Amino acid sequence: MTSSATTCLACAVRGQPLVVGEVLGDDALAERLRVSGLWPGALVELLGTAPLGGPMLFKLHGFRLALRRNEAERVTANLAAPAGNLTGSAGAEKNA
Repeated sequence: MTSSATTCLACAVRGQPLVVGEVLGDDALAERLRVSGLWPGALVELLGTAPLGGPMLFKLHGFRLALRRNEAERVTANLAAPAGNLTGSAGAEKNA
């Protein structure tokens, strides 16, 4: 039984890790979002939003991406398992 809730990036909560499901559409904007790193399985975290409905700042693949709310609405996402940060490191161990 799966308990992942599907949402869009525009509805993201600050600090909550999400996994990209898909980018909706087949137009130039959808392609730009995909080449910006928003492909299925990508881990994304909302860092903050501008006041009065301004741009949203996301962290993914080690960089920051600012999106307008209408752009963020085009990206579906699921809640990610709370397993640390989004640096992409796979548990590297340090030898003493």
